[in-house]
Amino acid sequence: MSLRDRQRAETRHRIQRQAIKLFVDRGYDATTVNDVAAAAGVSAMTVYRHFPTKEDLVLYDDFDQLAAATISELPATGSPTDRIGRTVLATFDLASTHDRELLLDRLRLMISTPALQARHLDSQYRLQEAFVTGIDDPTAEFQTRAAAGAVLGVAYTALLRWAAEDGESSLPELFREAFTSTFGQSL
Repeated sequence: MSLRDRQRAETRHRIQRQAIKLFVDRGYDATTVNDVAAAAGVSAMTVYRHFPTKEDLVLYDDFDQLAAATISELPATGSPTDRIGRTVLATFDLASTHDRELLLDRLRLMISTPALQARHLDSQYRLQEAFVTGIDDPTAEFQTRAAAGAVLGVAYTALLRWAAEDGESSLPELFREAFTSTFGQSL
């Protein structure tokens, strides 16, 4: 990553952290993009350059790219359900140890804010597409798409439980438990 790319990523991360902090403290609807810009020490135009909509301040992440990269790095064995499950597990392992509080705050906002609930479905669709692209088997596209939808439903259930328990449990273990109870196989 070049210096310029690192600086852009750091600015994007700083803006998002400040936005989520304000949304948690003041409420999503009560916080403006100008409030976020002031807290992050940037202009409103800089906020919009990194996050085209207010919803993106909460929903933006690199999970689509991370999932596509992870699924292509894992052994290409097993059913699409197993491969996608292993990818989600690896992503949860990483996400729950890196910026755990940020992830928990983002999740709580997604659960409690109607505008974010609707947009969250868009991000789920993009993640499903990342899995289909990552497996890249045109003969099994329908099966892969169905498996991705089912595994993402299991992942969402684990995330809801993790948020309800204030992040006290292990997110990867909750996912493993939900996956096993749904598909009858362990990861």
